[in-house]
Amino acid sequence: MCLHYIQRVALIRTLACKPDIILLDEPYSALDYQSRLIVADDVYSIIKSEKKSAIMVTHNLSEAISSSDKVIVLSKRPGKIKNIYSISLSTKGLPSEKRKDKDFHNYHDLIWKDIDLDDKSRT
Repeated sequence: MCLHYIQRVALIRTLACKPDIILLDEPYSALDYQSRLIVADDVYSIIKSEKKSAIMVTHNLSEAISSSDKVIVLSKRPGKIKNIYSISLSTKGLPSEKRKDKDFHNYHDLIWKDIDLDDKSRT
């Protein structure tokens, strides 16, 4: 059985418990790039059709921007909120389509500058 079907079944099983909020912790990390795109579209569609809220933890900016209304950037340990970005793309629909939006790369570049790659200000 393909991993993307397993991911989809896991989400449906979670939704059967009728949670108010769904936590997705690196939900696509075990998938190859093409499967990530397919599963991200599936997960997005399921969450929207079920009218659920989700919090996704990811290190992949493209996944975060294309799937979210807000992206929260955390500092390194101890984790503190560095910035909150409201994502407003003119392209509506699935994450795979949102990646083609004219402002997608602007968000990517803006958020990328906020990530601690070598934060020497930590205490």
